[in-house]
Amino acid sequence: MLNFHEIFGHDQIKDYFQKAIRANKVSHAYILDGEAGMGRKSLAHAFALSLLCEKGKNQPCMECHACKQVISNSHPDLIHVTHEKSASIGVDDIREQINDTVLVRPYSSYYKIYIVDEAEKMTIQAQNALLKTIEEPPSYAVIILLTTKQEALLPTILSRCVLLKLKPLKDFIVRGYLVKNLLVPEADADVYAAFARGNLGKAISIASSEKFRLMHQAMLHLMRHIHDVGLSELLDYIGKLKENDLDIQECLDFMQIWYRDVLLYKVTRDINLLIFKDEFKTINEISTHSAYSGLETVVEAIDKAKVRLHANVNMELTMELLLLVMKEN
Repeated sequence: MLNFHEIFGHDQIKDYFQKAIRANKVSHAYILDGEAGMGRKSLAHAFALSLLCEKGKNQPCMECHACKQVISNSHPDLIHVTHEKSASIGVDDIREQINDTVLVRPYSSYYKIYIVDEAEKMTIQAQNALLKTIEEPPSYAVIILLTTKQEALLPTILSRCVLLKLKPLKDFIVRGYLVKNLLVPEADADVYAAFARGNLGKAISIASSEKFRLMHQAMLHLMRHIHDVGLSELLDYIGKLKENDLDIQECLDFMQIWYRDVLLYKVTRDINLLIFKDEFKTINEISTHSAYSGLETVVEAIDKAKVRLHANVNMELTMELLLLVMKEN
């Protein structure tokens, strides 16, 4: 479990929490909204650590009995709301774990903290039950809702909570973490950071994913040779992608980043701006022999392919049309 200093990025949210603790103006309810892997749980736990720490400062000491209890997930005044049904948090979950216990004063701390992960899964009935507690909470109660989709929460819930939205980290922050902490080679770190789009958790997952490594190799091979092979070979390649169970959306993301590099190099001629620096020779050749209009057509075709796949259009047909556009342009 991390304290605020150990969490990468999200400086505004960390600063907000620490100022609230210093000024003794802690709200009764918060919503942390952001993609899975962006650090919602880490921020919530760092906040809980600070509130429950016996030294009572805006940064947990990590040494007192309360801190050790939080770290070992055994503090009696920190409650993680659970749910048996994987797809939903029901009204009974909220009533039994929050409403029926919130009036019991904290056992050993000033605060009693409830963390509700996957809050977007709360049913309407569950949210209405929670609303009663949020509207008239005891002074010591702090409820933290973690969600990836704030729009799934009722307007009445949103209006009574402090909403904190996690923003994507800068690519150089993600890249720096991968290189320094996971010893990822710089060239690979550039690619992982680009794919993660500011989500450090996703970048860490990608860096250790064998399936991603296979996708990376397969797509590099395709990009290098797409202009050299015939249509039948391209169609065979689509079959191989499906056989290897590669994520087609990730393949399309790869193509977007690749052609971003091609367009950027065509405009700037600056190799330092490339994500795929190790593929400079191929990117230089494509940018030299492709017109701006052709490259823009390819980028538009990749976007269309994503839309078609979301609409459940046949994958093989979608990819065949896309590769034809890429080959022709």
